[in-house]
Amino acid sequence: MFWYSFLAVFAILFLLSVSLPVPRRVWALVIYTSKYFWLWVADALGLRKLFMSSETYVKLTRPMLIRMWCEDMGPTFIKFGQIIASSSGMFPDPYVKEFQKVLDRVKSFPFSDVKRTLDQELGAEKAAQLIDVDPKPLASASIAQVHTAKLKDGTPVVIKVQRPGIISRCMADMKIMRFMAAQLSKFKRDAELANPVGVIDDFTNTLAEELDFRKEAANLQRFNDIMAELGHKNIRAPVPHSEYITRKVLVMERFHGLRVDKYDEIRARGIDGEGKLVAGLRAWFQCVVFYGFFHGDVHAGNLMLLDDEDIGFLDFGIVGRFDESARYLVTDYMIAFASGNYKRLGEIIVEMAGKPPNLDFDAFVKDLGETYSPLLTLSFAEVNYSDFLPGIQRTATRHRVKMPNEFILITKQLLYFDRYAKALAPKLNVFTDPRLVLGMMQDIQKARMMADAKKPAPTTT
Repeated sequence: MFWYSFLAVFAILFLLSVSLPVPRRVWALVIYTSKYFWLWVADALGLRKLFMSSETYVKLTRPMLIRMWCEDMGPTFIKFGQIIASSSGMFPDPYVKEFQKVLDRVKSFPFSDVKRTLDQELGAEKAAQLIDVDPKPLASASIAQVHTAKLKDGTPVVIKVQRPGIISRCMADMKIMRFMAAQLSKFKRDAELANPVGVIDDFTNTLAEELDFRKEAANLQRFNDIMAELGHKNIRAPVPHSEYITRKVLVMERFHGLRVDKYDEIRARGIDGEGKLVAGLRAWFQCVVFYGFFHGDVHAGNLMLLDDEDIGFLDFGIVGRFDESARYLVTDYMIAFASGNYKRLGEIIVEMAGKPPNLDFDAFVKDLGETYSPLLTLSFAEVNYSDFLPGIQRTATRHRVKMPNEFILITKQLLYFDRYAKALAPKLNVFTDPRLVLGMMQDIQKARMMADAKKPAPTTT
């Protein structure tokens, strides 16, 4: 079995090497895949244990091997690993826990490269206006790293600088991923329903947006404009400094405060964590229903309770956008979800995904109820967040239904909010709390009335 698996993997990689215009990256893939395949074989046969002491030997699990493989493959694969690490409701818990390690282990690039990028992108004169730039990065991620600095007038800022050469490497890696996803769709029966090629295409589009910091700056400004229009004076994103923004450099306001998952510190400071989360979720939801624009990755690192008692949303590299027709379906989905109307939930999913042949709709609805109901009825300690989105995917696959990506993205963000809320206020349920549900209904009704008012009046004869 080992030999068949190895030969099959090697054959696919050889096809990659001769069919794609990125042979250097493909051969890196061949080398690292071979390396970890043989590590897996050696561990399975007990060979590694023979050459290691009992104190240093650790059995290699599949999540460990995949995490190490991603680290060797570089930034694009690390980015994919970071998505796994921050998606506790979407991937199995052992993978989420293992990939937490890549959040802190991304190697920083030299400060000389940072200075060179600033000079090339901003020009030497404008780059010199950024003073007290800390050579030690505040954070280092797969596609960029962040340094603290000040403007000449003393305003504290952070500078986000793109990794040198990351664009060409990412695009080459995405070609590899897409080819592998296409082969998976051909050879694995249920893979087509999971739509791996579509997932990679979405990831490619998202990555392309993230690699252009001008787009993130526009998203930051858009969010702040929306908060001002909605009257949310205490909810904001960092203000971008437009004169210091290029595709590879983003200078923006520096936030001070606590990550939303610092539960003990939040309680110790006497911060009304429950009230802040209710306000933050209401504002996020209003972005969805009124504007079809929302933060698409509200993991704990991107949501802060600021020292001035405001709520801060960070990192707008990933945003969701819906047109008006999609907004109608998404809001219907959220209403059905929150009210436990699983029949309506099934109708909406099938309407958006398309009805497969021979669908047993009643059985599909029953399975949806078993999957979704724990979020409405169980406490924080009882909910298995790590299995929720995989559970949705299993239910969809069982009934040959393609779960719409829009619903997965929305549900993922709601899971984040529910996790934070239940940790800070065990009696709070974001799906059933009257303040949120009533507000959600009012917002949806108002948004639809506004949309109807914009439509031309029907002609009469």
